[in-house]
Amino acid sequence: MMFEAQNFENHNFKKSICPGQDLGHKEFTKCVFEKCDFSGCDFSGTLFIECEFSGCNLSNIKVNDCGFRGVKFDTCKLLGVVFADINTFLIELSFEKCGIELCDFNRLNAKKSKFIECAIIETDFVDANLSGSDFSGSDLRASKFLNTNFEKANFRGAKNYYIDPTHNRLRGAIFSFPEVLGLLEVFGIKVEY
Repeated sequence: MMFEAQNFENHNFKKSICPGQDLGHKEFTKCVFEKCDFSGCDFSGTLFIECEFSGCNLSNIKVNDCGFRGVKFDTCKLLGVVFADINTFLIELSFEKCGIELCDFNRLNAKKSKFIECAIIETDFVDANLSGSDFSGSDLRASKFLNTNFEKANFRGAKNYYIDPTHNRLRGAIFSFPEVLGLLEVFGIKVEY
């Protein structure tokens, strides 16, 4: 079995297919995962340090107490992942061109996270601290934001979001026109141009 060891460093895993496997309580440092299928895998208690996932299927993975330090997800599929349960010590998350659907980032303290050009669909960010995060170019269709800290966040080019400014912190956040007009929707204001 490819993942029998407990510690992996500088490994490059290509096209590994291991859906539903228990990959918990391991440590991966500076590893690259390319086009791997980890759907349904249990990564509980696993620590990823400076790792990159590229073109991977990470649908329905379990990440209870999982640590992500300097981890990048590029063109990955993440469906039904409960990030709310991860270990936030030294957390650093970056998602680029990923499909993030039905995921849970509730109560997550993940300042300065990157969600660049992602499709973030029906995903919850309730009570999360995402201050200084970057959502540029992302589609946030049907995602839920409540008591979320978006101070100094970047929403340039982001679309399809509904963020109630009376129930979220937005001071210093950057938005693009005309999408920024969606922030007025809660007030029943109509803008003509």
